[in-house]
Amino acid sequence: MNITLDKHWHLAGNDYEIELSELEFSLLRVAAAFERWRSDCMACCVDQPFSGADTAVLNVIRMHERPKSISDIGRQLNRDDLSNLQYGIRKLVKAGVIEKASNSDSKKGVTYVVTELGRKATDKYAQFRRELLITLTQSISTEHSLSDVGRVLNLMAGMYDQAACIAAAHRIST
Repeated sequence: MNITLDKHWHLAGNDYEIELSELEFSLLRVAAAFERWRSDCMACCVDQPFSGADTAVLNVIRMHERPKSISDIGRQLNRDDLSNLQYGIRKLVKAGVIEKASNSDSKKGVTYVVTELGRKATDKYAQFRRELLITLTQSISTEHSLSDVGRVLNLMAGMYDQAACIAAAHRIST
C-alpha cells in the first residue's frame, strides 16, 4: 500500500514551496531543540536558570576574551531586540557571570567581560559540549561539511533579513 500525503496548503502551492515550507519547519524544530540544548547544558554548569539565549550571550561575551558592547553582541547573534538583550545582560550580571569591563569609557559605551565564575561556567559548558554534542554530531555522515551547511544557513539568514526589510516597508498601519 502506497500512501501519498497531500503537502499543499496555504504556504505551499507547488513543489518548490513545499520543499521550502518543509525546510522552514525543520529550522523551527532545530531552533527549539538548540534553545533547549543550550539551556539544559548550561544548567549542568551553573546553578542559575539561564535560557538558551542567555547562554549564547554569555558565550559571545567570552569569545576571543575581549569586552563586548550590547551592539557587538546583537550583531554577533543577528538580534535587534536590544531591550531583550539588555534584560539578559542584567540577568547575567546579577548572576555574577559577567561584569562591566574596566575600560567602559570606550567609544562604544559600556562593554562586558566574563567574571571568573563566568569563565568556569563557559569552560564547563565547552567540556559538556565536547562530551555530549560533538560525539553525537561526529557520527553524522554527510556529503557536505558542517562549514558548507553553515554557509548555506548564513546565506538563508541574509535572505530572510532582506525579505523582512521589504516586508517592514509594507506593514499595514494600525
